[in-house]
Amino acid sequence: MIETQSTEPKAPLINGRAIDWILFLLAMISLGLLIWQNFAHVSQFELMIIRLTDYSVCSIFAAEFFWRWLKDGWTLKYLGRNWYAILGMIPISNSIMHPYPWLRALLILARFGRAIDRILGEGFTYRLVNRLKNTVVNAISGLVTIAVLDRVADVLVKGTYTDNIARALAEDEGLLRAMVLEKLKSDPQTGRLSWLPYHDEIVESVINAVLRVTESILKDSRTDALVSNMLRVNVEQLRAAIDAQEQEKESD
Repeated sequence: MIETQSTEPKAPLINGRAIDWILFLLAMISLGLLIWQNFAHVSQFELMIIRLTDYSVCSIFAAEFFWRWLKDGWTLKYLGRNWYAILGMIPISNSIMHPYPWLRALLILARFGRAIDRILGEGFTYRLVNRLKNTVVNAISGLVTIAVLDRVADVLVKGTYTDNIARALAEDEGLLRAMVLEKLKSDPQTGRLSWLPYHDEIVESVINAVLRVTESILKDSRTDALVSNMLRVNVEQLRAAIDAQEQEKESD
């Protein structure tokens, strides 16, 4: 059986219409002038030329952006895919930007991404940024989770949970007594004993004994150590599970 090869040409990596190449060249020229402004001493006339070029390119990119948005039906999805294009329309040569070099660098990257889209296809920069973001998040998510768990474990182990419970029981002791007495009387088994002599006094004595013993157990340092140890073991189990997941990622 003879296999026939497809004669359809493959889509080139670099494409784009003439207008796309013009926009790309304009963006590259403006970026070159902006880099020149940032790393070289320019005269007032040269600065005026740089700013005029910068504002002109921003205006052209803004017009092109809104034209494409109009063709897309003014959808929010278009804004979500091309958010960096909005940054690329901000004039970088303005003197307001000079105290913020990190912001100028971000705007330059956004404009460069918009220019690359013109020849590599709409949304290329968006997909590239998302892929880089997912790679970075996957690389550091496990480490960040382990670091947070370690800090949380330190705080949890030092907590006085049993003492807090004992204090809460003491504050609501009256409500707790009434609730226990109500449940005992409504219980089908213990409710039958309500006709016994001194029933209420016996129940009250039992409640008092239970509350005293419970409070004594909660205030015992051994109980606090037991709870802290339980929390520590659970945190270590979570940490081991995360370590195992990270090792699986590395093996893949």
